[in-house]
Amino acid sequence: MPSWKNVRADFPILHQQVHGKPLVYLDNGATAQKPRAVIDALVHYYERDNSNVHRGLHALSMRATDAYEGARARIAKFINAADPAEIIFTRGTTESINLVARSWGQAHLKPGDVVLTTEIEHHSNLVPWQQAARASGATLKYLPVLGADGEGGLDLAALDQLLTPQVKLFAFTHISNTLGTIIPAAEFCRRARAVGAVTVIDAAQSIGHTPLDVQALGADFVAFSGHKMCGPTGIGVLYGRRALLDKLAPDETGGGMVVNVTYEGATWKPTPERFEAGTPNVADAIALGVACDYLDALGREHIAAHDAVLARVAMEKLSTLPGIRIIGPRVGAERSGLVSFAFADVHAHDIVTFADEDGVALRGGHHCNQPLMRKFGLTSTTRASFYLYNTEEEIDRLVAALRRTLTFFVGT
Repeated sequence: MPSWKNVRADFPILHQQVHGKPLVYLDNGATAQKPRAVIDALVHYYERDNSNVHRGLHALSMRATDAYEGARARIAKFINAADPAEIIFTRGTTESINLVARSWGQAHLKPGDVVLTTEIEHHSNLVPWQQAARASGATLKYLPVLGADGEGGLDLAALDQLLTPQVKLFAFTHISNTLGTIIPAAEFCRRARAVGAVTVIDAAQSIGHTPLDVQALGADFVAFSGHKMCGPTGIGVLYGRRALLDKLAPDETGGGMVVNVTYEGATWKPTPERFEAGTPNVADAIALGVACDYLDALGREHIAAHDAVLARVAMEKLSTLPGIRIIGPRVGAERSGLVSFAFADVHAHDIVTFADEDGVALRGGHHCNQPLMRKFGLTSTTRASFYLYNTEEEIDRLVAALRRTLTFFVGT
């Protein structure tokens, strides 16, 4: 078991003060901080190997190509993909899902088909399917969430009625970025496969927090972002089963993804190159591979256990605050390492502003979950999201900041 307090030393950004107070970073659901090893990987590439990949014959280009393709193989191992060619580098989860929505959707969806998703999806796993359904004439349906605050999770019984042979694609999050609900992804994939539906998993909130095995899940497509898992911003991954990728047309065309070009047309390279037009984000892909090394050295099963302890402690301590409304699974129920909450008389933006004065970084807003917020009668919540470098003492700092805020606004 890692020494979590010692792990903090690996993250240079944490050793600073904000408004004269030691930083407490609890905005990991938006982006995670980067360990020194990842930062050093970026510096090393730009100081020693900076060059374009694949088409150069000089030493720098060959070194960069080896490192770039090595990162692809490392990430394939990280999620237990059967083949490194099943790893497509993108800018992040949003681009990955859009790639599937456009390339797969254009080729397969037609009027009368159904795309199934859930009521708890991030906009990145909702709006692309709205667009795909509109373009194809397909119908978009939603698996409902249970409870006035989402405390009941998704209505699994409703899958019997919703997951019919008309469903061609089932897109769902692995972990809700607002509720903290953990979805039974393997079961969803199994049930989708039974009716012939393709699955797309938004793994942005799970990829750096828990072991993820795409073959064990039985997933067809999985999307995630590097910056949520200690990697750089601007780099992400679309995993797709090779049998599906090989049949897809590219979503973007240009240099690097073609075999032959004439004035009349072009032919495409095989996956993954056909989906990576132009100069790729070489440095960040390499650093993402280093982030995989870092997380596996700690053990993702240990990170998941650490997150669970922090979530339990946070739920117990936050529940003592007067007038708090916590959404998602209740105290004692399984949830990921985040807690979203609201106060009737204090706006989330005021809470975040006051907490920042105490050096506590939170996230306030609709968290790209506007339909879900409206369902709960909310416009926004405050979210505290935890990761491997957070401590129970920081939760005490959070609670103290919230008590100060409540005293100022409502006198309690």
